[in-house]
Amino acid sequence: MTIFPAIAELNDLALDLPRFELALSQFAEKLHLDLSQFSADHISVRCHQNTTAERWRQGLLQCGSLLSEATIKGRPICLFDLQQPLQVGPWLIDCVELPYPGEKRYPHEGWEHVELVLSGDPASLYARALSHLPDEALLAPGIKLKQSSPRGESERLPNPTLAITDGSVTIKFHPYSIRDIVASEQA
Repeated sequence: MTIFPAIAELNDLALDLPRFELALSQFAEKLHLDLSQFSADHISVRCHQNTTAERWRQGLLQCGSLLSEATIKGRPICLFDLQQPLQVGPWLIDCVELPYPGEKRYPHEGWEHVELVLSGDPASLYARALSHLPDEALLAPGIKLKQSSPRGESERLPNPTLAITDGSVTIKFHPYSIRDIVASEQA
């Protein structure tokens, strides 16, 4: 199987990864968040056109396998299990989320967020995630928080999410790994 940077369909994503890593590092610094304390579950991209999503899908199939495809909020979201993990900041990440375009327009096509697992009771996820962030970081200009509970049709595990963004990069917290969520669909 071909490695990620050598795949023509993923060339733009390979070139975008250093930008994302720098933005992620700067954002974590602004939040006073030591990323090495967390386990990164997966990384996600955003695109504006279905043709881009299809191109990335074909590229990701050359360096990994389709772990899951679900319809969430009316659009397909694919998860790919990479044969060789990507080095992203302090982590080796072996799962890529590819949401097809929805109604929301993102400022950048490419890498957009990383998802971190905070194991524990889903009901306390928001409080546990916020405990890692000082109040002054959360009150900084341009920082936005969003609580949600995205859910695929067959998911049996609650999957609350706390997303923190500065508009260019997002860090999301979940109580379960994406592989546990996918496994719950099969149960």
